[in-house]
Amino acid sequence: MAADDLDVPLGKDKKKRKRLMLPVAMPQIVAGVLGLSVVGVGAWIALADDPLGGEPIAVARTKPNAVKDEAAAQPAPGDKMPVIVKAGETTPPPGSTTVTIIDGSSGKKQDVVIPGKSSSAAPDPKLQKLAADPKLLEQSRHGNLPKISSEGMRPAVAYARPLKLPPDKVDAPRIALVVGGLGISATATADALANLPAPVTFAFAPYSNDLESLVLRARASDHEVMVQAPMEPFDYPDNDPGPQTLLTSLSADQNIDRLQWLMSRMQGYVGVATYMGSRFTASEQAMGPALREIGKRGLILFEDGASSRSVAGQVAGSINLPFVRADIVVDATPTPVEIDRALTRLEMAAKEKGSAVGYATALPGTIARIAQWAKAVPGRGIVLVPITMAVKAKSS
Repeated sequence: MAADDLDVPLGKDKKKRKRLMLPVAMPQIVAGVLGLSVVGVGAWIALADDPLGGEPIAVARTKPNAVKDEAAAQPAPGDKMPVIVKAGETTPPPGSTTVTIIDGSSGKKQDVVIPGKSSSAAPDPKLQKLAADPKLLEQSRHGNLPKISSEGMRPAVAYARPLKLPPDKVDAPRIALVVGGLGISATATADALANLPAPVTFAFAPYSNDLESLVLRARASDHEVMVQAPMEPFDYPDNDPGPQTLLTSLSADQNIDRLQWLMSRMQGYVGVATYMGSRFTASEQAMGPALREIGKRGLILFEDGASSRSVAGQVAGSINLPFVRADIVVDATPTPVEIDRALTRLEMAAKEKGSAVGYATALPGTIARIAQWAKAVPGRGIVLVPITMAVKAKSS
């Protein structure tokens, strides 16, 4: 009788399991794997066609014989104006140049695109009648520049929009108001064209898209227009006015070439308006050649009043350049309350001195406040006049 399983000692008949034995030790396995890795990497380096060793790369198509020097890269006569690239817009067209404008106070950046050559739509025949007089144009490598005609006609006179004042208003206090920065924001420009009265002078940024058409529309509404010239501020390049900025570090010839590029962007204007320029306008050596170029072309100079160190007035006086400086920057603090207060100060200055000049930027809130103010100011015995009439009043 077989013994009862319960009587058999535990583990008596249990077969022992054999332990699995590896032919080599674990350290040898690790060393072998590392060795194979080194051999593999070495073979890849020797055989792979990758001179950058796996570094990330980006591939972009470029045109052969790309233009490298700054002068040749500038838009040729007839090129389109630069435009502001906004989020969500399509890629700039081939052949364009993109430059970033930096606002030193806020750090905000805007990409300005200077497009290459392309055909443009035919202008409105009604606006075309206001095209610049060929007798007042001079061809340059940048395009047409204003000039004094052979008969002695000056663009500042030819394109002026003087008001014929009634007898009871001839001696009334006068205010000339310049709104600058037009053309960059389509909305603000449209608001200004629709809501600001004709005596308000428009200063256009030279980087605007469709600039010629905007200037013609402004002139069709009897606004006098000016072109803004970006000039070097003290904190340049942290505060960057944009392409073709006039710089104290450049020679007189280089700055004149840049100024001519700026003046060729549009036609039919009465003068040049400064933009920023606290460092440039403080240098007589830098300002002298630029102002002589402006005067030689029969234009006026308007200074926005932003810098207290400017020598523009002294230099302009020494060369008989018609010059006017803003007495008050209307939207130095761009809130409705402060804008209204600045306009009130402008009225007080006009009543005290007989005439006063203000400057404002093309911000939607600023345009709205000025439009409302302009409707009421005649009732207070003050006449709004274009900038050329302010120049006469200042010089008389």
